[in-house]
Amino acid sequence: MYFILIMVLVMIIFFGPQIWAKTIMSRYNREIIEFPGTGGELAVHLVRELKLDNVRVERSERQADHYDPEAKTIRLAGNIYDRKSLTAIVVTAHEVGHALQQQYGYRPFYLRWLIARFMPVIEKTASLILVAFPFVVILLRTPVIGGAMLAVGIASMLVPVLFHLITLPVEWDASFNRALPILIAGNYIPPSAIPVARKILLAAALTYLSASLASVFNFYRWIAILRR
Repeated sequence: MYFILIMVLVMIIFFGPQIWAKTIMSRYNREIIEFPGTGGELAVHLVRELKLDNVRVERSERQADHYDPEAKTIRLAGNIYDRKSLTAIVVTAHEVGHALQQQYGYRPFYLRWLIARFMPVIEKTASLILVAFPFVVILLRTPVIGGAMLAVGIASMLVPVLFHLITLPVEWDASFNRALPILIAGNYIPPSAIPVARKILLAAALTYLSASLASVFNFYRWIAILRR
């Protein structure tokens, strides 16, 4: 019974924020004819108004909203790019917030970008080292090499944890320090919709919380395995 309760709690912690975020996004993605433009049109407008250098706007084929700092491109899923809804308007402003972070040299944004470029290779290397570690120690019987491999493996496993921990303040900044002031100052949403916009922006930020928790848990799992 105790084990089941722990598993339920873990499931809530890991998947709760993601489910809540999707629920909020879906609830407020209802078409509102009174809005003057779609998410895609707002993105183009904001890029021009905010004088974001060489930033482009595209409809995402992957159905995922994101800002690509390499290509300096805001990519919006079809249900955001083509819709006039609170979710579309607010999510668009959030992605424009990331473009602003790059434009004004927001350091956590650049640090996350740097780590992201090397993280796939680092993750694969870390897994390979940690799996090979016990066999190398047994075959070579050299504690120094084994200790060095272990240290490199653990350090490499910390990189994804660092990436996801940095992601949270980057997303929060894009939501509440950039997107929300843009929406309020430009009167892109009515005052009555501001509380809802806060909910949607919180949802946009929390979509990364589950990934952060999973990364920390994965690191802890490897440490627990190695201690046996």
